[in-house]
Amino acid sequence: MIQSMTGYGKTVLQLSTKKITVELKSLNSKNLDLNVRIPSYYREKELDIRKKLASLLVRGKIDFSIYIEDNGGELSSKINEKVVKEYMNQLKSIVDSSEVELLKMAVRLPDSLKTEREELDEEEWLQINKAIDETAVKINTYRFDEGKALHQDFELRISNIENLLEKVIELDPQRMEQVKEKLSKAIAELETKVDQNRFEQELIYYIEKLDITEEKVRLKNHLDYFRKELKSEISNGKKLGFITQEIGREINTIGSKSNFAGMQKVVVQMKDELEKIKEQNLNVL
Repeated sequence: MIQSMTGYGKTVLQLSTKKITVELKSLNSKNLDLNVRIPSYYREKELDIRKKLASLLVRGKIDFSIYIEDNGGELSSKINEKVVKEYMNQLKSIVDSSEVELLKMAVRLPDSLKTEREELDEEEWLQINKAIDETAVKINTYRFDEGKALHQDFELRISNIENLLEKVIELDPQRMEQVKEKLSKAIAELETKVDQNRFEQELIYYIEKLDITEEKVRLKNHLDYFRKELKSEISNGKKLGFITQEIGREINTIGSKSNFAGMQKVVVQMKDELEKIKEQNLNVL
């Protein structure tokens, strides 16, 4: 079953001293493009996070974030006495104020307070790691649901191309008859005696060059192959892209050989359906 690369997942973890939100967003990309935003005290786990997400999500432009809302207890702010005293000494030479006023001004300046963090709690990380797994499950569920919609659209477009191919097959005898008539008319207008046997040979040669029998067969095979891959257990957007290229090649060849307005109109419709397939396939994992 195909999957979309577009997805979203979110898990909220409520601990005694903080609320942790794990969020995953995914968009289409040719390769894995992973952006990780986490608090600094989780940085030692970033490599593990990247490995996990790469194995679970495979491909796409992925944004991963961990947001922390503290309820108190984890952070402790203390006055940086050395910095504050230095500020006060400098302020004395600039303004004439009491010690209290100088202190008020000093504590507002940069680095007057220092924040001390506790070391990463491994028990806490186990819970966060579990939340990451849950979020990955959610985004993959989202991707599968989106994939179902893509599958339906692909089936519709492939069916449309198949129906248009039937029209091409119906028009082919009429096309060949018109080609013969055009050539015969052109010879007649020359008012020149023509070797009938040679004319027949040249006509056969010309018609063989315009023959699209092989293209029709190959196009039908490619359409069947595309539909078969849609039902594959593994989502492979790149493989579908390769098949799409082959479908396009056969359609283009039919168009270049058609030499018949009615058939060319049908080919344009086939190309339109194929472009819609290509556009949607950019989102397939």
